[in-house]
Amino acid sequence: MELVTYADSEMMMIEIAQRLAGELRQALQAAESASIAVPGGTTPGPIYDSLCAADLDWGRVSVMLTDERWVPEDSPRSNTRLLRQRLLVGKAAPARFLPLYAPFETPEEGIADLADAIREVLPLTTCLLGMGEDMHVASIFPGADRLEEALTGEVVLVPMRAPGAPEPRVTLSVAVLSRAISRHIVIVGPEKREALDRARSLPPEEAPVAAVLKGSVVHWAES
Repeated sequence: MELVTYADSEMMMIEIAQRLAGELRQALQAAESASIAVPGGTTPGPIYDSLCAADLDWGRVSVMLTDERWVPEDSPRSNTRLLRQRLLVGKAAPARFLPLYAPFETPEEGIADLADAIREVLPLTTCLLGMGEDMHVASIFPGADRLEEALTGEVVLVPMRAPGAPEPRVTLSVAVLSRAISRHIVIVGPEKREALDRARSLPPEEAPVAAVLKGSVVHWAES
């Protein structure tokens, strides 16, 4: 694990966007296509504001979320909604978006087809992740109902239900996240830094982020 610290989060977000763009650009020079997985939530929004302006052949890039709540795209809790507003715009508008939601009542009904589409673009060229203060990563939560499958299974997507999560979720598995060619984790604030330090000495069952720390670049700013 490499830890990079920044004077402030604004500088950090710009630097991460530049690194992601560079990794995609390098991949497109060597292959016909590239792929990137990114998180929802409010923290990475400024990264997307910069990344969407990158001068790339976005039509050859597949974009997906690392995890999604099982809600329609027009829900205010949809991560897809964030991506369409802040990443899949500008120069990045031609990118191919691979959804993690389908119009079924439960994720189990639609997950097979979603996983098939993602499998075609693996391994991921690059991946951006966040981390919760409870040390969850993507939607792989401590105490979740299918935690072991998400941590150790050779699957692409896992439907997940966890204490405190008001709706089912779908998440990329550790098998997919850990095999990304490049992987970045972004955290802000002293609480997240303390959680990261705890995770480094805990098993993934207690701190799921520990399963993807090896080989990751962790970007941290205090505020």
